[in-house]
Amino acid sequence: MIFVNYKTFEESSGEKAITLTKSIEEAARESQVKMIPVVQIIDAEKVLSSTTLEVWIQHIDPFSYGPHTGWDLPEEAAKVGISGVFLNHSEHKFDSFEALRTANEKAKEANLKTLIFAGSLEELKNVVTLKPTFVAYEPPELVGSTETSVARARPEIISQAAEVARKGGEPLIVGAGVSSGEDIRKSLELGAVGVAIATAVVKSPSPKAKLLELVEGFK
Repeated sequence: MIFVNYKTFEESSGEKAITLTKSIEEAARESQVKMIPVVQIIDAEKVLSSTTLEVWIQHIDPFSYGPHTGWDLPEEAAKVGISGVFLNHSEHKFDSFEALRTANEKAKEANLKTLIFAGSLEELKNVVTLKPTFVAYEPPELVGSTETSVARARPEIISQAAEVARKGGEPLIVGAGVSSGEDIRKSLELGAVGVAIATAVVKSPSPKAKLLELVEGFK
């Protein structure tokens, strides 16, 4: 399983989000590896109308309908056909654990799958208690790295994160600098079920080719 985080890169915004999604869908079909585009909420409906893939968004807020200017509601995301949501990414952290708990609960009430990120083992231990669909471990200092990955720089901590996730009954996703099939292979060997990738795919001159290179790690 590969989550492709579009972030707010120019290469994955607006009409380019649709082009990127088509490349991901082609790679997923050819490789038979599940791939999930994780798009900006403003592009979500356009992307959904252009693909058969499951589409996620990058964040929702811990609110329902009401006077909340500028916030993203889980109910509206679900209504347009979004399948799931990232929560607590290192680039969009919640300001409290209670806010994260509420956002996760509201997302699940709206029938959205959730993937909650943790940047440390201690945070991961708290996150697994929320029972999201997936938990993710990403050392913040390696997020966006083009030089190394968590699988290369800190492989032992993936094993530790996998043990925390296993004890909590949660499937583990690994991210931060993942850019090669070997990164994926190592992450899976150490206990992950999939990876979250952004820069390596979105910034690639050929996202489809990059994904087909990456899926070698699943073989």
